[in-house]
Amino acid sequence: MRLSDPFGRPVNNLRVSLTSQCNLSCIYCHAEGEDVPGSPLSPAEIAEILRVADKFEIRHVKFTGGEPCLREDLPEIIRLVPESMECSLTTNGTLLADMAYDLADAGLSRVNVSIDSLDRDTYAKITGKDCLGDVLASIEAALDAGLTPVKLNMVLLSGINDHEVEDFMGFIRGNRNLILQLIELLEFRDCKNHRDLRDIEESLSLHAREVMTRRMHHRKKYCVDDAEVEIVRPLHNTEFCAYCNRLRVTSDGKLKPCLLRSDNLVDIRGESGERLEELFREAVRRRAPFFR
Repeated sequence: MRLSDPFGRPVNNLRVSLTSQCNLSCIYCHAEGEDVPGSPLSPAEIAEILRVADKFEIRHVKFTGGEPCLREDLPEIIRLVPESMECSLTTNGTLLADMAYDLADAGLSRVNVSIDSLDRDTYAKITGKDCLGDVLASIEAALDAGLTPVKLNMVLLSGINDHEVEDFMGFIRGNRNLILQLIELLEFRDCKNHRDLRDIEESLSLHAREVMTRRMHHRKKYCVDDAEVEIVRPLHNTEFCAYCNRLRVTSDGKLKPCLLRSDNLVDIRGESGERLEELFREAVRRRAPFFR
């Protein structure tokens, strides 16, 4: 039985934060939940959450953080995913190279790698660490392990990296297993480098040989000179909200009905069985488009 919210939006996608910890300090990071102390969800808790999600016909699960590769039990967690679900991972890529093949063997389908610059100094300025080489090695390892398509998440920052879009397109050009995602900055911290993506999207639209519309958030993917580029614009975007099909689980065990709100969370820590199922229903009842 699939769940739908009061606005008729079906929920078939789950995003689970495995930890609030991260080994980078990105200047714009908003995380998936609150950066709180204490133990993250255990494999047993995650297994029960996935059981309920499977019962409600949720067919896609993405594991995030913080940085999920900081968890040594990550392959064990991946093996908990029901066969009915596609399983993916969002990572900063600094630790993925040594884990890629084990994760693929455990059942991981694909990865998103956050990489905001191809310039070593700029990358260090954004993330606080000089480890661009590790990220590039992880991208190669993910491709080799078959964790494809590998999506490169690039948050556009005005005056910092927004001149690198062409460089990124050159990096992925000709490789159908690499997709560039240009992401509009969510201003959750004091980072004021918001870059509106409308002009970039207009340019891509003019030069694209093909434009596809993804079901998720109804967003566009542009094929330009053998490079595939997606635009992610959650800010003041009614389509982003109107087509949202995702429920989130924070690392401290709360269901988060909306990416842009933290005042309607549902605490599920320690819950199981029919009680957990009802809390899933309650979280879906609390879903409402942030932008209408």
